[in-house]
Amino acid sequence: MDAAAPATGVSRASVRKAYAASLTGTSLEWYDFAVYSSASALVLPQLFFPSSDPLTGTLLAFSTYAVGYVARPLGGILFGRLGDVIGRKKVLVATLLLIGIATFVIGLLPTYATIGVAAPVLLVLMRFAQGVGVGGEWGGAVLLSAEFGDPRRRGFYSSAAQVGPPAGNLLANGVLGLLTVTMSEETFEGGGWRIAFLLSALLVAFGLWIRLKLEDTPVFQAIAERGDAPSAPVREVFRTSPRGLVAAICSRVGPDVLYAMFTVFVLTYGTTVVGFSRGQVLAAVLVGSACQLFLMPLAGAVSDRVNRRLLYAIGAVCAIVWPFAFFALVDGGSHVALTVGVVVGLAIHACMYGPQAAFVTEQFSPRLRYTGSSLAYTIAGIFGGALAPLAFTALLDATGSGTAIAVYIAVAAVVTLVGLALGRDPDPAEDDALLAENAAKRPAGRAA
Repeated sequence: MDAAAPATGVSRASVRKAYAASLTGTSLEWYDFAVYSSASALVLPQLFFPSSDPLTGTLLAFSTYAVGYVARPLGGILFGRLGDVIGRKKVLVATLLLIGIATFVIGLLPTYATIGVAAPVLLVLMRFAQGVGVGGEWGGAVLLSAEFGDPRRRGFYSSAAQVGPPAGNLLANGVLGLLTVTMSEETFEGGGWRIAFLLSALLVAFGLWIRLKLEDTPVFQAIAERGDAPSAPVREVFRTSPRGLVAAICSRVGPDVLYAMFTVFVLTYGTTVVGFSRGQVLAAVLVGSACQLFLMPLAGAVSDRVNRRLLYAIGAVCAIVWPFAFFALVDGGSHVALTVGVVVGLAIHACMYGPQAAFVTEQFSPRLRYTGSSLAYTIAGIFGGALAPLAFTALLDATGSGTAIAVYIAVAAVVTLVGLALGRDPDPAEDDALLAENAAKRPAGRAA
């Protein structure tokens, strides 16, 4: 990994630590979020939302999944504002703790059979807390690595946070997959699933250890030393960057919907419609997520060398076409076809998601980046990832096939293309001035 631009005074070691802190912390937080997502398709409906109709139970479980997304704007507003006012590092420690504690508590919750309606109420509250934490996490994690690195390689450096969802998803599904193959169905549903949630305590402790060892980003330090931190960043974003905010929001909708399809709803569709076993579908998602670990940074790096919006747009066009082919493939009942379909779907997602963090942050000035990026991320999450599983379930119930779902994904991808058309290209000069100023103020021989 190269060091940042020479004039910044940021050491290679600091850049590497920031990249690692962004990647590991976000991966651990997304493990917490993903383990619920998978459990909502596999076991939570019958434990917390008993119903004679399995579809109703699934719909209710996905409703609590959506709560995690609806809560994100609150986290984006609260923590995004703080990230631009008091710094990236302090906020990222708080979000990690919030998500970790909420996930651990879910693993201890009694079920509906034990405490009745209080069980789903408590589940929703913990899911809400997870959503608030994730809403404040993403913007800061992106900036943690991007603002330590060379602004001309922002696509690569900011992809560290983008690896978090597939890495967390891989870990979550891996743990759940291991539990399902080593336990009987009765044991898993009777309490074995809780292990996946309780493990979050160890994972969060590791993430905290890494993040606490870092200083704040050079860009924020320069803004703070100038006395230029915004006092009302949310209002300022809406006043000064409305086009950038709309562009960033729209750009995220398609990838969110596509990801919900190939990591969450595919579990329901594969097991209840096509007849695959729980383990077969989880295995396909694991393979696709593993491929994304390499494809995300690759796509981010490629976007530094070609036009970022063009690469993103190619992914969006592929997202319009592939879901139609996917349902035709998997309806034949072949496990190989299922795995290929999920891998290609997640590869297309990586083509968009890898450069996404850089594109979103580039729509805002450095002093408003945390707030603007968090708002875009969380607002888009409501219209993208939150609604998608609910819409997919309702469309499947109404039509009995995947065609309507494919049309839904295609519309979301068109929204992303609109956002890319509205967005602006990178302007590294914004960071260069701040980083050079920060480096010049450091004592001689001291690296960040």
